[in-house]
Amino acid sequence: MSLKHAVLAALLEGEASGYDLAKIFDVSVANFWAATPQQLYRELDRLSEAGLITARVVEQERRPNKRMFSLTPEGRRDLDGFTAVAPKPTAVRDELMVQVQACDGGDTEAVRSFVAQRMDVSREKLARYDRLRQWLLGDRDEETYLRESERVGPYLTLMRGRLLEEENLRWGERVLAILDARIAAGRGGGGVTAAPTLR
Repeated sequence: MSLKHAVLAALLEGEASGYDLAKIFDVSVANFWAATPQQLYRELDRLSEAGLITARVVEQERRPNKRMFSLTPEGRRDLDGFTAVAPKPTAVRDELMVQVQACDGGDTEAVRSFVAQRMDVSREKLARYDRLRQWLLGDRDEETYLRESERVGPYLTLMRGRLLEEENLRWGERVLAILDARIAAGRGGGGVTAAPTLR
């Protein structure tokens, strides 16, 4: 998948400026697709040139003019086609996991601090996701929202993001307990053992 389809999906919410889309990405889309504002603006230009979105200029007093973007029929068809194709398997590349894998032969206390930092990030994300969840639900409970809302896609991806961060916290708590016990027992890294034979 490219950033293209993440942008098109975000525009299903309706017309938005580049600034609005950056906020949408930061709050919701970022739980499954990361992009910098610069990447986002470049992609908006490409999508506009390709005819998948339209851009109109809104003149503002005392502020720079802004461009508002919306999906074209061709953009909706492209997004429809994208949703009909099986996704590629997720490929995870997580530097922290490599550090945890190597903690017995390295600086266990440093790795422990990195796990704790990752947990802080997960807590911040969960707080942000909870605010978004409350905004989406408004005064409805979840079942009412899922039954009556015009769109449920943003809520479903939010559910996935929340579950991922909750699992990150559970894993982090277990890792910290294990590393703390090993450090207390004087087994804080530096030892290298033979690799097991895998069959």
